[in-house]
Amino acid sequence: MTDDALYPCSFVIFGATGHLSATKLLPALFDLEAGGRLPDVTNFIAFARRQYDDESWAAQMEQWLRQHRPERFQPELFRKFAARFSYVRGDLHEVESFHRLLEELGKPKTGVCSNIVFYLAISPADFGAVASNLAQVGLNRPRGLHRIVVEKPFGEDLESAQTLNRLLHEHFDEKQIFRIDHYLGKETVQNLIVFRFANLLVEPLWNRNYIDHVQITVAESAGIETRAGYYDRTGALRDMLQNHLMQLLTLVAMEPPAALEPDALRDEKVKVLRSVRPIQRRALHAHAFRAQYVAGSTAGTPVVGYRDETGVEEGSITETYVAAKLLIDNWRWRGVPFYLRTGKRLQSSQSLVAIRFKHTPQQLFRETPLEDTAPNWIILGLQPRESMSMEIHARQPGLGLHTRTIHMDAGYRGDSKRPIEAYEALLLDIIRGDQTNFIRFDEVEWAWRVVEPILRAWTHEREHIHTYAAGSWGPPQANRLFEWDYQDWRNQL
Repeated sequence: MTDDALYPCSFVIFGATGHLSATKLLPALFDLEAGGRLPDVTNFIAFARRQYDDESWAAQMEQWLRQHRPERFQPELFRKFAARFSYVRGDLHEVESFHRLLEELGKPKTGVCSNIVFYLAISPADFGAVASNLAQVGLNRPRGLHRIVVEKPFGEDLESAQTLNRLLHEHFDEKQIFRIDHYLGKETVQNLIVFRFANLLVEPLWNRNYIDHVQITVAESAGIETRAGYYDRTGALRDMLQNHLMQLLTLVAMEPPAALEPDALRDEKVKVLRSVRPIQRRALHAHAFRAQYVAGSTAGTPVVGYRDETGVEEGSITETYVAAKLLIDNWRWRGVPFYLRTGKRLQSSQSLVAIRFKHTPQQLFRETPLEDTAPNWIILGLQPRESMSMEIHARQPGLGLHTRTIHMDAGYRGDSKRPIEAYEALLLDIIRGDQTNFIRFDEVEWAWRVVEPILRAWTHEREHIHTYAAGSWGPPQANRLFEWDYQDWRNQL
């Protein structure tokens, strides 16, 4: 550590007993503890409605961590970690609960904090109430110092995102607000900037002169599990494409920033979103497609269709699959389509960015066995395997002119190295006060502007939705988005 005085002495988790906290936040914080990365001055306050005290809360944490970090759990390490915690029972909408929080923050264990993190692991509908109640008891002051962390989705459309932003800005400055998207914490995503801008071999080819099209896929084999109450109101467009996939789009398409500074990087991402060609209503079906899974099988196990999932409204037309074609009207990307796709209950969980290059301009191998050579690709694997690879051609040994595709794998982690969880990296950034991998509001706003025409149109189209069998790669009708017959979805690394 450098100077502990720079780090927050208290880290408050609102919604500490919820699913996000139990499965992501607490395990990631425990990993930071195990790695010796948590500042000595930092303690944690769990804020939730359940009737725990410090002792019973520690017992609950132990149960979760034994479940989600069995390979790292050590009793002595856990005792050190649990000693950092205290528990405050309260309601997000009651000011009196925040007075109890204020009292806890003043106890000797945490000291009088001049630098506090407030992590909102709660429903976005409660963001405004928490910000207002923090201000009521003076925990938003001094402005510019404390940090507030909000999860996606940030709003349900452009108007609600702007309203939510105004509520937060009533009590916190923009530099205090950390809008988290866990995809930006993935190592491969962060390595994308290095891959592009540190390699002269790659960057000169990263433009419309050489690239045919770009595909960004986030596929999930799981269904909605227990999230029907949230998902049936949200759908795949809001849940995934507007945030995760749009962030990947900006990192693939952005220009080199002037410096590796938070605002310089985010300025370039906003320029990409502002350059996306608006989707016209009359052309919507050529640019966006939605569908919903029906009964099928995943890994050989029969699964029900979306409408038969517990908690889903009868006759729901919420999309569980969405694909979109976006065009970026700038000097680098004019005429290169970006195909974005995400869905649940697909054949496998696979997240990747696939860049397909154009064919060589001279048909040198015409009238030979190499006449129909496959194109070159750059494949960036995000999950389950983090990798970067190129596909190029080489002549097969032996007689005759035959070719084979060589996969040049630029994997950067040995098998023995433990992958760093996205939340682990982002939580450390929050503690350090580094906003580089967090989303500025103008990014949120322009991402909503891109998808707003699709949202409006689908709001009025309530009679029909395409379907696909669970366990498949989605509906074949989604291929209508492609501009040429030779284009097809890339499903595997």
